[in-house]
Amino acid sequence: MDRIDLFRIFIRVVDCGSFTRAADVMNMPRSTVSAAVAVLESRVGTRLLHRTTRSVSLTSDGRAFYERCLRVIPDVEETENLFRQNDSQPVGKIRFDVPGRIGRLIIAPSLPEFFTRYPHMMLEMGASDRNVSLAEEGIDCALRVGKLTDSSLVARKLGFLKFINVAAPAYIALHGRPDTPSDLPRHLAVNYASPTTGRVESWEWPENGSYQSAVLRGRITVNNAEAYIACCLAGMGMIQIPQYDVQTHLESGDLIEVMPAYRPRPLPVQLLYPHRKHLSRPLQTFITWAEPLLREKLLLNEPNPDPAKR
Repeated sequence: MDRIDLFRIFIRVVDCGSFTRAADVMNMPRSTVSAAVAVLESRVGTRLLHRTTRSVSLTSDGRAFYERCLRVIPDVEETENLFRQNDSQPVGKIRFDVPGRIGRLIIAPSLPEFFTRYPHMMLEMGASDRNVSLAEEGIDCALRVGKLTDSSLVARKLGFLKFINVAAPAYIALHGRPDTPSDLPRHLAVNYASPTTGRVESWEWPENGSYQSAVLRGRITVNNAEAYIACCLAGMGMIQIPQYDVQTHLESGDLIEVMPAYRPRPLPVQLLYPHRKHLSRPLQTFITWAEPLLREKLLLNEPNPDPAKR
């Protein structure tokens, strides 16, 4: 195992905070990962990690060495590919994560075109409604909708996701159609609980130049986008949903937009990847392909929350 491989393993252990998680991400035996770090410590002549039974943390020397590794590895990868850029196809595997329905409705249908253009690439797609940890799970990039909390990542803003209010004809026949926010207390919603926090999301609407919110009455709460839409189709309540998610249902008449003048605020959509001086060629290739594809489905500007000015 050469020095660069040892550096890569060390970085992964630090990012994952555990030998076991790092071994799982890299598909290596834990003993190999532990031995690699021990060899690296022997070579540099200092202890890089504090070890406990459950986790690891950097020593002061380890922190300095980790930061240097983050700079060295991209430079080495760029040097290795210096003469390959113009005369060969990108080769490599990218692990990425996107919200479930974006993966199913946008990414998956476009993959044949991607592999036609880049036949030597391999992709591993995670598609769920939870926020993944790029470092701990070995993810190269991820698409996130909404406010970000992890400042250690590079965030490339793609635009804003348009949300609308919809209900099934069966629901409207039974409960009527709401016209303004003052009608909401008399209506039911399918409530959505965050799969990460368990918190039920509020119903939102624009009013007097800003956004108001409240949790509506509901008989059913779900934590999955597919179930959220299915319950709405069954007439269990209204939902607020990205328009692309239900476009086919709107076109077929299975769902109807309600309160079009009172749509919730569009949410920012960002492509995230680790802080690195240089991106690997495979990751650069994937981002260059995915960005225009995703932008097609997004608003480029955030609408004014005042209904009179929309």
